[in-house]
Amino acid sequence: MTGHEPRAARLLPWTGLDDKPCYVLGDGSGYVSRVADSVESIQLGMAVELLDHAVDMLDDRQVSAAQLRYVVARMAEALRDVLRIAESRGARLGGAPPPAAPSA
Repeated sequence: MTGHEPRAARLLPWTGLDDKPCYVLGDGSGYVSRVADSVESIQLGMAVELLDHAVDMLDDRQVSAAQLRYVVARMAEALRDVLRIAESRGARLGGAPPPAAPSA
């Protein structure tokens, strides 16, 4: 035994080849963890802005079906990102993993 604590695996907010999950091992203070924190912050901010935009579009009677389909597609992407962040943070808190999300 080396006396070191076991390293925790963190689910990163991006995927690898073939849309497979990416992980980093460590205590959360390394470079990759800091980049992941920054990416998560950006993704959450973009989801908030997208939600505000979608609400505005729903109030606008001039919005076309194509515009609505586009915003719904972006919302699905944002929701996927938010779910990945929630899964990652829940795992780091020691919570039970969420049910598997359906693949798109």
